[in-house]
Amino acid sequence: MIDFYLNGKRQRLTSVSADTSILELVREQLGQTGTKEGCASGDCGACTVAIGEPDANGTLHYQSANSCITPAHQLNGCHLVTVEGLADDAHLHPAQAAMVECHGSQCGFCTPGIVMSLFTLYEDQNKHEEQNQRPAPLTQQRMESALGGNLCRCTGYRPIRDAALTMQDYPKATPDWAANAALGTDVAALAKDVSDTGTDSDTTGYAMPRDIAALRELKAKRPGARLVAGGTDLWLETTQQVKDLVDIIDVRQVAELTRVEDTDSGWWLGASVTLSQLTPLLAEHYPAFEHLMHRFASSQIRNRATLGGNVANASPIGDTPPVLLALDARLRLDGPRGSRELALADFFLDYRKTALEADEFIAAIFLPRPAADQNLKVWKLSKRREDDISAVLGAFAWRLEDGLMRDVHLAFGGMAGIPRRAPAAEAALEGSRPDAASFAHARAALAKELKPMADVRGSAEYRTLAAGNLLERLRLMIAAESQPASNDGGDKHNDKNGTATKVTLDAYAH
Repeated sequence: MIDFYLNGKRQRLTSVSADTSILELVREQLGQTGTKEGCASGDCGACTVAIGEPDANGTLHYQSANSCITPAHQLNGCHLVTVEGLADDAHLHPAQAAMVECHGSQCGFCTPGIVMSLFTLYEDQNKHEEQNQRPAPLTQQRMESALGGNLCRCTGYRPIRDAALTMQDYPKATPDWAANAALGTDVAALAKDVSDTGTDSDTTGYAMPRDIAALRELKAKRPGARLVAGGTDLWLETTQQVKDLVDIIDVRQVAELTRVEDTDSGWWLGASVTLSQLTPLLAEHYPAFEHLMHRFASSQIRNRATLGGNVANASPIGDTPPVLLALDARLRLDGPRGSRELALADFFLDYRKTALEADEFIAAIFLPRPAADQNLKVWKLSKRREDDISAVLGAFAWRLEDGLMRDVHLAFGGMAGIPRRAPAAEAALEGSRPDAASFAHARAALAKELKPMADVRGSAEYRTLAAGNLLERLRLMIAAESQPASNDGGDKHNDKNGTATKVTLDAYAH
């Protein structure tokens, strides 16, 4: 059974197959056809909906999600808002009214998804006001973050941007669900009830364990079951490859996998913690890593995708593994036979093959606390800035000690069948000055030790050249940062590590 609220009304649905998406559920079973299917892969945003989950106080917090690749069973204990639920009898929702007045819609197919992304942005602004907090400025970066996962092939994006900037000026719409002061409490009570009763996987094939003991037991009984957290990659098997997913274990609610454990030496990040939830921690301790999150797919994806899922997926062009490799991350693997720790560098064995046993799962990822003098740079090359997969991603960590490079870690995605470090290139730089000669040796070593793949995103020759150029760029950045600040009045830009560098060097950094 799936028990949730849709636009303020409770829904109880039985016998929903394991691989049903939210999009299929609302369109085919509930008759809410405002939500559209565009790409069916989480790229275009036409299917965007808002999922409200209660906090400890019963307050609902809404996040955008791609309904085409989000499992319908994850609606249990939530409040789903679709475009049909925004207006009241007298007024359009401000996001809708602003889109009309700013001429932000042409063919209209993508419009419901854009409106729902604007709705979550609007709710976030209002939440601050309700809590007597000053809302964050509606900057270009925040708008891009909210709308970066929505494509529009008709109008261009200027009128949509104008709608985002002006929607706060329109009268609030108060649909029945928004006027119901008890809705948050009702959803919270439902969420607890669902948590206590669990999901009947015997009839649906979809199990939702609530603690690690239950997950171990399920893995022992069903080692072949597919694990899902965000579903942002797994669900493509059903939407793009037309495969049946009939045996699913959902780890999104496993308590031990949703925690962040702070230790003296670093953080154990639960494998089911979403990328959006991790962003504040990364912003404080690893700004370069946090900035990569703005290039990681879209907000719809980051709200559902997990760090554990991105690692377990073992894609050679996954965004986070090279950064984690550069930072010497470790994994805690778990299963019916107990837990074990493993260096991330030993986890990836071959293309899409890992050290996980059939009955094991990733429980947590250890992110070491950065040393005071540690540096980190992360650069992603892709055809689009937002919502795109990388062709090459380079993550570089090092320290400077008496002018010499120490603890050099160079990690790449897209340069082999697995995300991996480049030990020969690292050795060429370790203990050397960051000068042109040392980096020339490093680039030569890199070209010999890594054999990149060729695909639609780039040829092997392009990737080899690009990776070498990223190393040269690293040298130029280090040289620029070592220079004293100039008083020539030239334009400066503070990069994500807080170092002043000339715009001519940093303009293409992200």
